[in-house]
Amino acid sequence: METAHPSARDARDVRDVQDTRDAPEARDARDAREAQGTLGVRELEQVQLQITGMTCAACANRIEKGLSRLPGVARAHVNLALETAHVEFSPSAVSVADVIRKVEQLGYRAAVKEERESEKDRRQREIDRQKRRFALSAVLSLPLLWTMAGHFSFLSFLWVPGWLMNPWVQLALATPVQFTVGGPFYVGAYKALRNRSANMDVLVALGTSAAYFYSLFLTVEWAFTSGGHAGHAPALYFETSAVLITLIVLGKLLEALAKGRTSEAIRTLMGLRAKTALVIRDGREIRIPAEEVAVGDIVLVKPGEKIPVDGEVLEGSAAVDESMLTGESMPVEKGPGDPVIGATVNLNGMLKVRAAKVGKDTTLAQIVRVVEEAQGSKAPIQRVADVISGIFVPVVVGIALVTFLVWFVWAAPGDFAKALRNAIAVLVIACPCALGLATPTSVMAGSGRAAELCVLFRGGEYLELTHRIDTVVLDKTGTITKGKPELTDVISAAGDEREFLRLIAAAEKPSEHPLAEAVVRGAAARGIEIPAAEAFEALAGHGVRAVVEGKEVLAGNRRLMARYGVELPEGALEAVRKLEEEGKTAMLAAVDRVYAGMAAVADTLKETSRDAIARLKAMGIEVVMLTGDNERTARAVARQAGIDRVLAEVLPEGKAEEIRKLQAQGKKVAMVGDGINDAPALAAADIGMAVGTGTDVAMEAADVTLMRGDLTAIADAMAISRKTMANIRQNLFWALAYNSLGIPVAAAGFLAPWLAGAAMALSSVSVVLNALRLQRIRV
Repeated sequence: METAHPSARDARDVRDVQDTRDAPEARDARDAREAQGTLGVRELEQVQLQITGMTCAACANRIEKGLSRLPGVARAHVNLALETAHVEFSPSAVSVADVIRKVEQLGYRAAVKEERESEKDRRQREIDRQKRRFALSAVLSLPLLWTMAGHFSFLSFLWVPGWLMNPWVQLALATPVQFTVGGPFYVGAYKALRNRSANMDVLVALGTSAAYFYSLFLTVEWAFTSGGHAGHAPALYFETSAVLITLIVLGKLLEALAKGRTSEAIRTLMGLRAKTALVIRDGREIRIPAEEVAVGDIVLVKPGEKIPVDGEVLEGSAAVDESMLTGESMPVEKGPGDPVIGATVNLNGMLKVRAAKVGKDTTLAQIVRVVEEAQGSKAPIQRVADVISGIFVPVVVGIALVTFLVWFVWAAPGDFAKALRNAIAVLVIACPCALGLATPTSVMAGSGRAAELCVLFRGGEYLELTHRIDTVVLDKTGTITKGKPELTDVISAAGDEREFLRLIAAAEKPSEHPLAEAVVRGAAARGIEIPAAEAFEALAGHGVRAVVEGKEVLAGNRRLMARYGVELPEGALEAVRKLEEEGKTAMLAAVDRVYAGMAAVADTLKETSRDAIARLKAMGIEVVMLTGDNERTARAVARQAGIDRVLAEVLPEGKAEEIRKLQAQGKKVAMVGDGINDAPALAAADIGMAVGTGTDVAMEAADVTLMRGDLTAIADAMAISRKTMANIRQNLFWALAYNSLGIPVAAAGFLAPWLAGAAMALSSVSVVLNALRLQRIRV
């Protein structure tokens, strides 16, 4: 052969590579585990808890801090939007029960996270509970809202029944709202204060209690001073507390409905699973639930059915639709010995499959797990919100107290009611709910949309870091190219290309060399019947020699031709040089020691590579090819793909060093490779992207897994990351701007408490709805 085929690169144990990698600063999310001193990475276990009782960012922050301080806990993060806690801990130092007990000590409820269907039921129960609370609150508050017309002269045209202005009637309507519907706020406030903290519950309880108990005081005073005469009823503020609670509960209901939609991607993935499987047991065909299939079971898959498990085809052949995993629209032919993936669809033919991975070990289950972990993880930008929310509530209580004193002492001396109203408005407008939801809802929606596009981010930190990438380094073989040599050129000296190809394919057929296999595949694809070879001999470093139908056939490089005395005609070597400049490997052939022609084999570009690279360049990203191939072949492929910068003849162990050199130039680098063979480089890069095909997703090696086998997924990942970060910044800006502007407006007396409550409730809903826009983005 003229040019040696690139040797297979050593497979690395990914976990070992991750332990020893020299990661840049962007890797702090991974390094956190290693920084835990005696808590070694290998002994850590993980648990996902479902948390109930959180109302705002301060709650999530308090639980996170409390769990992180537990001895034996290496890392904990709490997601307000998903209402989950992800905890990494050493089982020798702390148990799951200890972790749950700590959450309960902080005033919340926790349980090990259930299956997705159960979680869906839980969300529905929460929505139903909020609906009941809102319905009761609204029925009792609307009459009180009607009484507001009696407080304002500009609403004097509205008739208000006299009995509604009776303080005892208003007390009877407001009390169930305050203590039945609003009861959870008191419970949450008590638990928060007991733990020397403060949250949204404290603000709501303070604000509504001030209005309620001041009105109650006025009612009792009126009863004693006027004898309960309706004509002398004072102006009360029961409607302020009742309407506030009603609007906050409405906000929580709308928030719960919107948050349910952020998990749509997970539900879609789960819906792809086969519900039942037809298995052969004791010689009989039995249909059982898919989750009951065991490893080693023989499964029958009929035409049109979903394959229930990952496994290997034993008998039969069929076209299988794998688009749900790989995004590839063309069906893939499967036959005996071929792997199949659970949840893909058998389009035709009967398949007998041996189950290899079932339940939580299937490819689909892994994908769902990665997406869930990404949705539940915390993006670094959320630290801003965490820091603010940690000090926000105490500061707001202080501002409300100052507001009350300023109005009561200076702005409206002696007007207790006015000072109280303005203080209540400050307390309510400042609830940091929107701040706590700003980042996690966007991460959930963005990572879910990415999964629909066959892009898996391992966590929110990688979803954020990807948008900073300015340089993408691509491995050549299997990433830019198809990774499988193909026959590209056949040149026959006698002019009969089919006969020439028939003979050299026969000579190459016994060989196991990748280039020989490409020739054989190329002949078969052209419909050529390949005869059997005799006296086959593989000549290392030269080529092959065989006897085909009584003719001696030689196929290989120039050294082989020289060894057997074959004279090459004028122009043959020039043709070889030209083919090699195009990145092809030329193979000379002779029949009965007379030159017969040449064939060329090349690892051809994937159909989408050139367009994908052009798209990356249009996004302002520099594209670099990194390969172990020789310079000439690498540059030929780079020219075809539209890549300007090439790093060739780099050994696998040297690739990580090349990545570090680029980083030393101030570049943020993403490495894209096959996820296993390129593990050192993937580990060294700021973001490692593994190109998988659904069956070989190297989730442990890469920060991002591109399940589609083409490079367009890289640009999709970049676009999703950029749009998600823009969405997060919008949410944080509006959440902070809302509080920053709302507090002085309320303190200045321009905002009624009920209006502040409505604005606070709607701010949370608007943040969630803005995040949901990510589910509809086009890339």
